Amino acid sequence: MSELAKSQAPRINIGISDQDRAAIAGELSKLLADSYTLYLMTHNFHWNVTGPLFNTLHQMFMEQYTEAWNALDSIAERIRALGHHAPGTYREYAALSSIDEPTSVPAALDMVRMLVAGNEAVAKTARAAFQKADAANDQPTADLLTQRLDIHEKNAWMLRSLLEG
Repeated sequence: MSELAKSQAPRINIGISDQDRAAIAGELSKLLADSYTLYLMTHNFHWNVTGPLFNTLHQMFMEQYTEAWNALDSIAERIRALGHHAPGTYREYAALSSIDEPTSVPAALDMVRMLVAGNEAVAKTARAAFQKADAANDQPTADLLTQRLDIHEKNAWMLRSLLEG
């Protein structure tokens, strides 16, 4: 057996207790599940939107799902940096997510309403995770969560604006 195989990885010692790291990773897992569910819903709506707002919504949905896709990696990697495994299956996401998926293809404006609610759900999940990260003095996680809050609150505002008037 090689020396590398015999050795154990050193314990994580980043100034955050094991208990706090586990609690933060748990909250980030919920955020990952919500984010993935919202990503999938947005991509689904991009493919299936119809009607007079087709071009506007098709483009907006693509911008939002592309940004969401890129964010998934950052969230999962932060969970790993905290020493925990990131969830990565539909079963795990379904159990962890607070977002209800559509059971059919809704009309265009119903898609917008569902995405407003989905972005707001992700923001609420991020805000709950932020409280744990902030209490544990976990600045990298707090920074990530602040960025996610900004994006999802902005997305909700832009989508909601389509429903006004």
